Amino acid sequence: MTLPSSPDSYLTATADAYDAMAAVYADFVRDALDGLPLDRAVLAAFAELARSGPAGPVAELGCGPGQMTAHLRDLGLDAFGVDLSPALIARARAAHPDLRFDVGSMAALDLPDAGLSGVLSWYSVIHTPPRKLPPYFAEFSRVLAPGGHLLLAFFESEGDPVTPFDHKVTTAYRWPLDGLAALARASGLTETARMLREPAPGERFRRGHLLLRKPPI
Repeated sequence: MTLPSSPDSYLTATADAYDAMAAVYADFVRDALDGLPLDRAVLAAFAELARSGPAGPVAELGCGPGQMTAHLRDLGLDAFGVDLSPALIARARAAHPDLRFDVGSMAALDLPDAGLSGVLSWYSVIHTPPRKLPPYFAEFSRVLAPGGHLLLAFFESEGDPVTPFDHKVTTAYRWPLDGLAALARASGLTETARMLREPAPGERFRRGHLLLRKPPI
């Protein structure tokens, strides 16, 4: 899949930045869930909701080197991954040859309408400029089957407005929980639950998690 060019050149810039740091990043996130019981719990809740919802696979959008897609598989889901970075997709395929991984953009998914029982976006919208983010929620809603679920994880802004910060790969943004929930509502998704936790040792920021659902017909 060819990534969009200007005016969405941030997509190419993000892909290039992750390509350049693919080895370091893959090593950094390999055991990312160790010592994070709340994160594992919200993922387990998402998996249970997806299993009990409409038929269809679950997509991890922004899957990186594939460790979270594999975690979804281990939770009993028919999961596959999509990511902007060809280098990270190559690592995901090598590490998890039993799973499907595709190069693609969340801004324009090469997926049919209403075909997914779930979408996981695990810190994958953090590099999107705020004004560009609403179409992502529209895509999430488009590819979810009625009654399907979305789990969104992100860096929380501690009550401040959307705030850029110096992510080690490329510029990222911290969002207030209510701000992302409002974008989700505007795209037709309804909030099921939210989880906010304080930084774990070695983390800089609070972490936000939103469980969302596409209303059933």
